[in-house]
Amino acid sequence: MTRIIAGDAGSLPLVVPSAGTRPTSERVRESLFGALDAGDLLAGAAVLDLYAGSGALGLEAVSRGAASADLVERAPRAASVIDRNVRAVGPSLPGRRLTVHRSAADTFLRAGGPAFDLVFVDPPYDMTDAEVSATLGLLVPRLTPAATVVVERATRSGEPLLPDGLVVDRSKKYGDTTLWWLARSGQPSTASQSE
Repeated sequence: MTRIIAGDAGSLPLVVPSAGTRPTSERVRESLFGALDAGDLLAGAAVLDLYAGSGALGLEAVSRGAASADLVERAPRAASVIDRNVRAVGPSLPGRRLTVHRSAADTFLRAGGPAFDLVFVDPPYDMTDAEVSATLGLLVPRLTPAATVVVERATRSGEPLLPDGLVVDRSKKYGDTTLWWLARSGQPSTASQSE
């Protein structure tokens, strides 16, 4: 069973799509959110959960004090599951905004909008490095200056190819899964240099 681990909605169960997604294990989520809590990266944060699956990462962040979560999922069945989870968890999180976007990640990012403090990027493992890099490139303009981006990939994939504007802060391996922590580089992108 997947559940919210801690915070205002702690222990509430979450529905997981029956196929087509790869939920982040509870062990990985516990470690990830322990580190986010220790770094004081959750309180009041605007969170973006790309390739949200069940929405577990974004919902866990809001349960632990984030102000909002935008949950982006293209697959219709998974987006319906996220809607159910938001309805189940939302009443425990008064005053915090939970928004489900039925959209491809790149389409959502291209549309523009507010900037985010914390972003979870958990693309399907069969996405190529080039595709993940392109998505990260679209993400850069949607990040606050001190934003943290956490990318979940298969350990065998190695370090993700990063676009201008992002650097690896650290990584942590959990068996066949690795979390890559990315930060803004503070350097102007190639596009802005050439304009």
